[in-house]
Amino acid sequence: MKIIPAGQFRARCLRVMEDVRATRETVVVTKKGKPVAKMVPADAKPQDMFGCLAGIFEIVGDTESAVSKLGDWKVLR
Repeated sequence: MKIIPAGQFRARCLRVMEDVRATRETVVVTKKGKPVAKMVPADAKPQDMFGCLAGIFEIVGDTESAVSKLGDWKVLR
């Protein structure tokens, strides 16, 4: 965790933000030696929905054929 005085932070704000993004290291801004703010890296964007459960569960059985025969459905009679 880096510590930076408020005056120095104000002068180099954009550069400090870029450093936090690149290194993912927290920066504490101080005023008269006391912490007043903390800059932390933003959360990474969520993963794509497809493949996010890979390796968590296993598909067993036939997933393509019908569960029941079409003749068994009351709606189709």
